[in-house]
Amino acid sequence: MTVTSHFSSATVIQALGEQLKVRQQVIATATVYFKRFYARNSLKCIDPWLMAPTCIFLASKVEEFGVISNSRLITTCQNVVKNKFAHAFPQEYPYRIQNVLECEFFLLEMMDCCLILYHAYRPLRKYCTDLNSEMELLPLAWRIVNDSLRTDVPLLYPPYLIALACLHMACVIKQKDIKQWCAELSVDTDKILEITRQILALYDMWKTYDEKKEIAAVLAKMPKPKLNPSRPPSEGPNGQEGSSQQSSQSQGQ
Repeated sequence: MTVTSHFSSATVIQALGEQLKVRQQVIATATVYFKRFYARNSLKCIDPWLMAPTCIFLASKVEEFGVISNSRLITTCQNVVKNKFAHAFPQEYPYRIQNVLECEFFLLEMMDCCLILYHAYRPLRKYCTDLNSEMELLPLAWRIVNDSLRTDVPLLYPPYLIALACLHMACVIKQKDIKQWCAELSVDTDKILEITRQILALYDMWKTYDEKKEIAAVLAKMPKPKLNPSRPPSEGPNGQEGSSQQSSQSQGQ
């Protein structure tokens, strides 16, 4: 996925999650599911407009938020697409709950049912408590963690390093000196700086980002929405390449 694709997908999932009033942890998990799927599959494999609500639907169950009702999920998708992303998706939202359930099966299969994720929010709380700066630093650092979901950072680095990088950025903004506290940590500072650079690169891109123009360019490269998601082309029903062709040949014999 390109930087623009990462940014746009996270924006769509964030909008869906906020409209559904789920916790930020659910939104973060759904975003990572989405990134993991398209890290291994093409955008042409399954329509991202179908994968986004599917990730929210699955994440809400994994994070024990509760199952989102079928009608509410589809209605929310229709409203969000119509009110916030009509410039990118002018037609009516075409998918129904049976499409989401089928897509969920493909998502589970691709991730091999490894669904438990750890995010930077918990270590961030602990660090801020240790610094006695929950009121001063936590809200800003929390927002930076949310922004990091729009990059590759959650796929590349462990949560505690992401939390430290976001806390470091918050301290710079608030002009709070934590050098002594950081000196006592046994962490790879080079990785923290690399995470910081990636998030800063996101903010630099944000200054000139034109969503209507950029997302339209991404969607122009994708096929039109299909009512039935197709299996990832590299895998058959048993995870073997070309197994569907083999089965059709055996039926013809």
